[in-house]
Amino acid sequence: MERMRRLRADISPHDSAARFRELGVDVFIGGGKFTGRDTVQVGGQTLRFVHAVIATGARAAAPAIPGLDTVPYLTNETLFSLTVLPKRLAVIGAGPIGCEMAQSFARFGSEVYLVESTGGVLPREDRDAAGLLQAALVRDGVKLLGGGKNLRLAKTPEGVRLLVESQGRDLDLVVDQLLVAVGRAPNVEDLGLETAGVEFGKKGVVVDDCLRTTNPRVFACGDICSPYKFTHAADFMARIVIQNALFKGRKKASALTIPWCTYTSPEIAHVGLEPREAKAKGIALDTFTQEMGKVDRAILDGEDEGFVRIHVRKGTDEILGATIVATHAGDMIGEVSLAMTAGIGLGSIAGAIHPYPTQAEAIRKTGDLYNRTRLTPFVKTLFAKWLAWQRR
Repeated sequence: MERMRRLRADISPHDSAARFRELGVDVFIGGGKFTGRDTVQVGGQTLRFVHAVIATGARAAAPAIPGLDTVPYLTNETLFSLTVLPKRLAVIGAGPIGCEMAQSFARFGSEVYLVESTGGVLPREDRDAAGLLQAALVRDGVKLLGGGKNLRLAKTPEGVRLLVESQGRDLDLVVDQLLVAVGRAPNVEDLGLETAGVEFGKKGVVVDDCLRTTNPRVFACGDICSPYKFTHAADFMARIVIQNALFKGRKKASALTIPWCTYTSPEIAHVGLEPREAKAKGIALDTFTQEMGKVDRAILDGEDEGFVRIHVRKGTDEILGATIVATHAGDMIGEVSLAMTAGIGLGSIAGAIHPYPTQAEAIRKTGDLYNRTRLTPFVKTLFAKWLAWQRR
């Protein structure tokens, strides 16, 4: 934790007020609030704008769990201030943050209980990928409270008490620390959005595909308006706002190809459509899977658990989505994202020479799998006749 805080402090100047002032930005410190359709008040000053951007982000959500308001608990914002390793830690929520922290603290030596929903760990991910991670969590000592039902919390002198039904059993546990990781809530309070004529709801500020709010002068980007709660998604949404607000552009958020990664061990990275989404949209897929256990570098590294799985539009090599489970999946998914953004097909990836041996070679091998499907019985017959003629 000390190392993490030191490194975080080293990085913090990148986002400091001083840096932005050096870049020529006027920085006002204080709670900003709209006072009209084209005015904001901050620190007793009123600022008039041609265009404004709401980028207030989101915070950890507090679920409706009986007793949660009576017990102390950590979120992803406060967890990293711990100075003592909790002997017993309960994590509510088996999404990316919950899984990452559960595995990390189990490896540090905590006794970790992970309360997952009926959807299992990482419910948004490929089920084979989630299954591999679940097995890894169990190997690392995480105790999964599957399908946690009737969860209740209470404060005790020893810590936080959890009463929960898991897989048909009633459990009564006491832990030293509780981490709540069940999603994000948009920061829409006290901004004067009604005064500015900006529509908002439980999911945040309402925007169109160009990230303009119901007030044409006001845009929004990042967690305050996006279903993708990722730093890199907010970054590229901000680029859209700059183009559209300052240069009258018509860039659309729906055109973004947004990958993401859960930084567990192994990592799970994803981009584009998942088969369930494709089916719901009536899109037929062909799927190609390359096991990491058949990739030389992964075998040499002892990191052969996982796979590269790429989905293409049926009958074509147009990449519509991918999931990678590997030690360095987050680094590898960028190649697939680039191919999707640039319209490069899976067959073309097979023709791109990759250094040997690397784990990313699994992506090229997936392209080889696609190219083999092009050897139809008719083409195979033609090849056989051609080679037979060559031997004459």
